[in-house]
Amino acid sequence: MKKFIIERNFPGAGDLSAEQLKNISQISCEAVSQLNKPYHWIQSYVTGDKIFCVHIAESEEVLREHARLGKFPIDTISEVKTIIDPTTGNTLN
Repeated sequence: MKKFIIERNFPGAGDLSAEQLKNISQISCEAVSQLNKPYHWIQSYVTGDKIFCVHIAESEEVLREHARLGKFPIDTISEVKTIIDPTTGNTLN
């Protein structure tokens, strides 16, 4: 399984109400259950006009199927190759 960051252009995303975000979450979870493939939605970051989602799946094709089922836009998909954080600079080689 691979980890992906999905960028979705979603005008007004930052102004969505709690109820609207709840509905989006429910739609995403329903789409995941329809996939019948290993798939994990980790979390999404909502900004002014975009939503950045972290998903774990076998391939980009599965991500696109999830988006199709949920009627979500996908503008870019990037596979995460590694993760760094402040502690990365403290590791010994």
